[in-house]
Amino acid sequence: MLSLTTGLAPLVLAGLLGWTGAVKVFSRGTAQQAPKTALARMLRSSERATTVLRATGAGELLIAAGLLVVPANPVPGAAAAVLGAGFLGYLGYGRAVAPESSCGCSASEDTPITWRAFARAAVVLIGGATVAVAQDTWWPAVTERPAGALAFLAGAAAVLVALSADLDRWWLLPLRRTRLRVFGHPLLGTATDQVPVAASVELLENSLAWQAAAPVVRSALLDHWEDDGWRILQYSGVYGDRENARPVAVVFALDATAGRDTGDDPIVRVSYVDADSGEAVAVDELRAAPSRRILPMAG
Repeated sequence: MLSLTTGLAPLVLAGLLGWTGAVKVFSRGTAQQAPKTALARMLRSSERATTVLRATGAGELLIAAGLLVVPANPVPGAAAAVLGAGFLGYLGYGRAVAPESSCGCSASEDTPITWRAFARAAVVLIGGATVAVAQDTWWPAVTERPAGALAFLAGAAAVLVALSADLDRWWLLPLRRTRLRVFGHPLLGTATDQVPVAASVELLENSLAWQAAAPVVRSALLDHWEDDGWRILQYSGVYGDRENARPVAVVFALDATAGRDTGDDPIVRVSYVDADSGEAVAVDELRAAPSRRILPMAG
């Protein structure tokens, strides 16, 4: 396995550098993508960034050709390792200075620099060093072990594709869409028909029952629960005046499924429970509760 890896490493590196180099040199989008890269920030010029990107692409093509033609020579591998180290340094600078910018690694992606760009640069560095040291040719590995070579190259290609953000639209986006079609939306089923408590409170505060009980209520919502289809809302209140004032619990009940969008106004029940004795307070006694004083409003 080790001999197969070192033997085919020049082929894998040549494929990667040949692809990214060709895009940088020949793509019309290089000039359009250059201003979005951290390189333009570094050089303070989109034109200079375009020139450097195309020059880098030409260097990648030259190294790729050397890896294909003279893989046993240590020079192409060493050059690839130096290029990978340079990529890592540049990515570190871009991540620190302009993290929102793209790296321009293939001059066709506009996504910010992520760990995938670092991983791909590390592959170039390690692969180049491996080729320079091993000095193996790739054709014996292909001719002597074609099945193993094909499987290795397929696996390496899959790894490189996974590390290339500019190829996401070809495989990752369709994969995500397929997952949604097969397994459904992750938020599907989380929605519920249950009416939020805040909606019940809003409905209650617009009801005649609330207006009738408002002179007694002295607090915001203290507690709520549901019982037999009713939503119970509890407030505290006071009935009586001065030395005769006594605390009560004001309890409202309305349809638990009722909301502002459900149509007709729901029936609201209200009762008062003496806070000390726990006994229901007669409604007649509450009619004597003083109404609230209307506060002045500044115009």
